[in-house]
Amino acid sequence: MTATMTTAGVALAYDRWAPVYDLVFGPVFRQGRAAAIRAADRIGGRILEVGVGTGISLPGYAATSRVTGVDISEDMLDKARARTRRLNLPNVDAIRLGDAEALDFADASFDVVVAQYVVSAVANPRRALDEFARVCRPGGEIVITTRVGAEQGLRGGIEKALMPVTKRLGFRTDFPFALYTDWIATRDDVALAECRAIPPLGHFSLVRITKEKA
Repeated sequence: MTATMTTAGVALAYDRWAPVYDLVFGPVFRQGRAAAIRAADRIGGRILEVGVGTGISLPGYAATSRVTGVDISEDMLDKARARTRRLNLPNVDAIRLGDAEALDFADASFDVVVAQYVVSAVANPRRALDEFARVCRPGGEIVITTRVGAEQGLRGGIEKALMPVTKRLGFRTDFPFALYTDWIATRDDVALAECRAIPPLGHFSLVRITKEKA
């Protein structure tokens, strides 16, 4: 897949989304958020949420999990920091600016990397996946909620036709699941643990990728 989006463009798009993001996307992604949080808390420890956005997920994590959130949009981060203060979430260690394609953390820094509806919204998805694997410790997991494109049929045609519009809004509609399986096939340190559809309408999936132990 060629990059049809730029990092600067994505940041600008989500700065614009910040004032209404929870209202527009909160209900739609509620079940996916819950599924991702449950998967992450099952492992617990140090959790990195990439694309933390307004911090809408942060109250859901177990108090015993230590959460760091990064996002490329400063306007989104302002809302995440305000939420953390308002709800007094002591298990949130940091909310900071960060690029999914160039994470500012040492190798194996986290037990779990969570990316909710993020991979289809970055300029170079494979580069982001490489970064998730790099900062995840051996034996940890990468937990992803993701849009999955139809790739064919009427829905697939509509998704492809919408791409020039949706990329300006900060996400892709045309996003094949093969991107994940092809990426996994290029590496010997990760494996697909789970992929299952999550509501609404079966357009989204929960994907769990294990980082193999050394």
